[in-house]
Amino acid sequence: MTTDRLARAPVSRVSLWNGRTAWLITRHADQVALLRDGRISADNTLPGYPSTSAGSEAARAYSRSFISMDNPEHNNRRRAYMPYFTVKNTRRLAPRIQHVIDGLLDALEQQGPPADLVPDFALPLPSLVICELLGVPYRDHAFFQRASTIVVDTRATPEAVLATSERLVAYLSDLIEYKLNNPGDDLLSRITSRQIAAGVSTKEECATEARLLLIAGHATTANMVALGICVLLQHPEQLAVVRDGTCDQVANAVEELLRYLTIFHLGQRRVALEPIEIGGVRIAAGDAVICAGAAANRDPAVFEDPDRLDVGRPVRRHLAFGSGPHQCLGQNLARVELQLAYPALFRRFPGLRLDCGPDDIPFKTAMAIYGIHRLPVTW
Repeated sequence: MTTDRLARAPVSRVSLWNGRTAWLITRHADQVALLRDGRISADNTLPGYPSTSAGSEAARAYSRSFISMDNPEHNNRRRAYMPYFTVKNTRRLAPRIQHVIDGLLDALEQQGPPADLVPDFALPLPSLVICELLGVPYRDHAFFQRASTIVVDTRATPEAVLATSERLVAYLSDLIEYKLNNPGDDLLSRITSRQIAAGVSTKEECATEARLLLIAGHATTANMVALGICVLLQHPEQLAVVRDGTCDQVANAVEELLRYLTIFHLGQRRVALEPIEIGGVRIAAGDAVICAGAAANRDPAVFEDPDRLDVGRPVRRHLAFGSGPHQCLGQNLARVELQLAYPALFRRFPGLRLDCGPDDIPFKTAMAIYGIHRLPVTW
């Protein structure tokens, strides 16, 4: 979205895939206000909720986790998972994450060039980490990675998304049943046993929330890893900062990449519970609302020269993880993975470069999560 469009139409009507309309919110300040407003609902079962596709609408019963609930139910369900994703606890995982990264880089080095960094690095890294954290067997990664791809594909038929969602939740329900009888030292064993024993959640509800954690825990970070590598390879001066910089410089660079890329490119979706006025426009109760995070992260009122990648800019106000009570639960884990992955890769392979033209890279424009299908490289 251009700066001119941001200025001319910060709140405007847009058409959705099903012929309905929604209010598209583009300004950073307006999005922060709305995402923190209790008069806006994340409940995807409400009639006016703007689903991303026919498939996501058909399978919404299998995606009704705490991110699609409002308070107090949202807080009551989310609270059980929060201690595992704090800054302190995710930093404790850094040595283990670094071990995973080093193992993948060893395999790449042994294999030799050329390589595709999506299946060889970007995808297995967060998959291995989230599997270990949740207690999901990594040997099943081909199944859940394929299932995730179908679930987030806006072109997938309702029948395909529904059947895939059913299979994924059934798989996780069986896994939770096993853990109830054979608990381990993992998040699903600890949380689900308490939630079910206390009558807070059923096994099926726990499986639906496990689906959220599994998909979000690997698909989002995998796409950020691949996109970040792709962008940095085309900005060698910025890459050098990530490769050779201090921990603080790398951390800031990751925030800039999160802002610049904004992989949740279909926006944060809500429905108004009451009339709300924003940007001089009255949104009626029942109206659909889409907060376009990618536009907010290019808002010139917040970020100077926003279309330019600058890993040195102070950028903590970005909305890549959303805002308000539904701000991304796993953001601290994603940050640790990204802060370790980028410099490790570029230090191991200082001659890393694209093995194709930038225009030949296939981007995931039709997915709910923006990313790259393949990233051919050599060194």
